[in-house]
Amino acid sequence: MSAAVIGSQFLEKSALKASTTNNPREQIDLTEKELSARLKLLQHSPNIGFDNVLADSIFVQFLQYFGDDEVREQVGYGKSPEFFEALISKDPHYRGFYVFLSGSSTLYAGKPEKSVEIMASGLADLSPSQPPNSYYVWRYKAVDELLFLGDNEAAQKSFSSAAEWASQSNDFEAEQVGQLSQRTADFLAANPDSRTAQIDAWSSLLSIALSKDARDHAIRKIEALGGSIVFSKDGAISGIKYEKAEGSPEASIESDI
Repeated sequence: MSAAVIGSQFLEKSALKASTTNNPREQIDLTEKELSARLKLLQHSPNIGFDNVLADSIFVQFLQYFGDDEVREQVGYGKSPEFFEALISKDPHYRGFYVFLSGSSTLYAGKPEKSVEIMASGLADLSPSQPPNSYYVWRYKAVDELLFLGDNEAAQKSFSSAAEWASQSNDFEAEQVGQLSQRTADFLAANPDSRTAQIDAWSSLLSIALSKDARDHAIRKIEALGGSIVFSKDGAISGIKYEKAEGSPEASIESDI
C-alpha cells in the first residue's frame, strides 16, 4: 500500500481520535501534530495515477476538520493551509479547492500570506484555458493581497492577470468577470487606495464566504466603505451599489458567484 493511501486513511482516523478521546485537549494537541506530519507526507508523495481521487479524500477530511466546531474552538483552524498545500499539490485544477482555501486559511486561520503562496503554486500549473475558469484563482489571490496583505501593487497585477486569462477563456462567465477584474486593476493602478477597488474585492469575498459570520463581516466592510447591498425578490444578494470615489456616477457590481 502506498504512503499516500496510508496517509489518507490516517486523516480519517485522526478526525475520529480528536472527537472521541477521554482526554480532549492533550489528545487533540497530539492529533494536530500527527495531522501536520501526515499532510506533509501526502503533499510530497509521488504521483501514483489517481491524484484526483486522493485529493477528493483529503478534501472530505478537511470538511470534517473544519466542521468540528468543538475542537476548532479549542485549537483553532491553523492546519487549514496544510490541508490545501496537500490538496493543490495533487489537484491544482479544481476551482472549488481555492474557494475553501481563501475562506478557511485567510479568514479562519488568519494566514493570508500562506493562502497567496499556495494559490501562486497552483497557478503555476494552470493556464488560461485549463481549466476554463482558472481566471478566478487570480481573483482570489488578488483579493487576499489587497484586503489582508495590503499589497496593492501585487493585487493590481493579479487582477490584471485575471482579466487577461478571462479574455482567453471560453467559460460562460469569463467576459463579465474579466471586465470587472480589469476595472478593479485600473482603479488600483490610478489610485492604490481606491475605495472602489476595495468594495469590488469585498464583494468578491462575499460571494465565496463559507459562513454567515464571514458574509456578515464582508457586508459590514462594504457598508463601511459606502456601499449598499442589493437583494433580489427571493432574498439573495444580486449586487452592490455605491458612489465611486473616483468621481464617476453610481455603479452596480454584480456578484461573481
